[in-house]
Amino acid sequence: MSKANEFKEQAVEENTVVEEQLNEQEENVVDAEAVEATPELTVEEQHQAALEQKLDESESRFLRLRADYDNLKRRTQAERIAQEKYRAQNLLTDLLPVLDNFERALQVEATTEDAESMKKGIEMVYRSLIEATTKEGLEPVASEGEAFDPNIHHAVMQEQDDSKEQGIVLQELQKGYKLKDRILRPAMVKVNE
Repeated sequence: MSKANEFKEQAVEENTVVEEQLNEQEENVVDAEAVEATPELTVEEQHQAALEQKLDESESRFLRLRADYDNLKRRTQAERIAQEKYRAQNLLTDLLPVLDNFERALQVEATTEDAESMKKGIEMVYRSLIEATTKEGLEPVASEGEAFDPNIHHAVMQEQDDSKEQGIVLQELQKGYKLKDRILRPAMVKVNE
C-alpha cells in the first residue's frame, strides 16, 4: 500500500472519529437543554441531571483523547516504518558522486600492463560498492531508449533524430538512481524533439 493511500485512510478514520464525537456532544447539549428547560424537577433530580451531564462531558473528553492517542500511535508507526525503509538514503546520496567517479575511471583506456592491473583493481572495488549499495535498495534509473519521464529524468539537451519517436531519451549523460521507490537523483538525459 502506498504512503499516500495510508495517509488517506488515516485521514478518513480521524474524520469518522471526530464526527462521532461531535454527534455525541450535540446529543449531550440537547439533553442538558432539556434538563434546564424543565423547572418542575426536584433538587435531587437537578443534581442527578448535572452529574449525568458532567459524566457525559468526561466521556466525550475521554473519547477525544483516546482518538488523538490512536491517531498519534498510527502516525508514529508509519513514520518508523518509513524511517527504517529509507535509513540508508543519506549515505547512498553521498556515495553517488563516488559511483560516478568509478565509472569515469573505468572508461579510461589502459595502455600499459600496470594501468591494466590498476583498472582491474578499480573494477573489483567498483563491483563491491555496487553490490553493497544494491543490498540497501539502490537501483539505477532506466533511461536510454525509454520515454522521457520528468519524474525520473532531467532533460538538459534536445536533439532531432528522425529514426526515433518524439520524447524518447537518446542518451544518458549522468546516471540517475532510486532507493526502493524514491528517486535520489534523476538521470540527466538528451531527449529527441
